[in-house]
Amino acid sequence: MYKLFYYPRNASWAPHMLMVEMGLRHELILVDRKSNAQKSESYLKLNPTGRIPVLVDDELVIHESAAIGLHLCENHPESGLIPDMGSLERPIFFQWLFYLTSSLQSELMVYFYPQRHTENPDEAAAIKQAQEARVTDMFALIDCELEGKNFLVGHRISMCDFFLFMFAHWASDFDKPPLSFEHLGRYLRDLAKRNSVVTASELEGTNLDIYR
Repeated sequence: MYKLFYYPRNASWAPHMLMVEMGLRHELILVDRKSNAQKSESYLKLNPTGRIPVLVDDELVIHESAAIGLHLCENHPESGLIPDMGSLERPIFFQWLFYLTSSLQSELMVYFYPQRHTENPDEAAAIKQAQEARVTDMFALIDCELEGKNFLVGHRISMCDFFLFMFAHWASDFDKPPLSFEHLGRYLRDLAKRNSVVTASELEGTNLDIYR
C-alpha cells in the first residue's frame, strides 16, 4: 500500500487526486505544517529537503510531487494518465508537465514567499505584486491553449490536469483569478465535478464551492 505524507492543499494534493483517480489503495499521513513537522528529524530522514509531499512505496521513498506523480502513472499504465511511449501526445505531455511544475509552480512560490527573495522587507510587497502579474500572464497562455479543449493534453485526462487544477486553485485570490478566464475557468469548473477531485478534496477538507 502506498503511503502519502501530505498537508491539505499543498503540493501533495495533485498526487492525492491521482491516487484516487486510479483507485489505488493508499494511506494518508498528515504532516502538520502548523507545528513545522516537515522539519522534524523523523520527516527529514524521509525527505531531506523538508518539504511536502513524500510517497513511500514499500522500500522506495520519493519526494517532489511531479516525480511522485510520474512514478504512480508509470506503475499503473492502465490508468492512461500518461500518454503511451511513442505516441505524438507523449512529448506534449512532458512539455506541459515541465511548464507547470518548473515554470508556473516556481513563479507561484516567489509570489507566496516574497520575503525569501530579498534582504529588504520593504520590497516583499512589490515582489508579490510583480509575481502576480507574471503568473496571471502564464494563466492567460494556458487559457488560450484550452480553447476548444476539455483537457490540457489530447482528448483524455492526464496527470497534467490534476497539477494544473492544484496550481490554479492556489491562485484563487488573485485580482484576476484563473476562474475568471473563459476557457480555463470552464475547464476548472468541469474538473471540480470529477469524482477523484471531489473525493480527495473532501478527505483533505478543501472546499470547492467557488467552482459551482
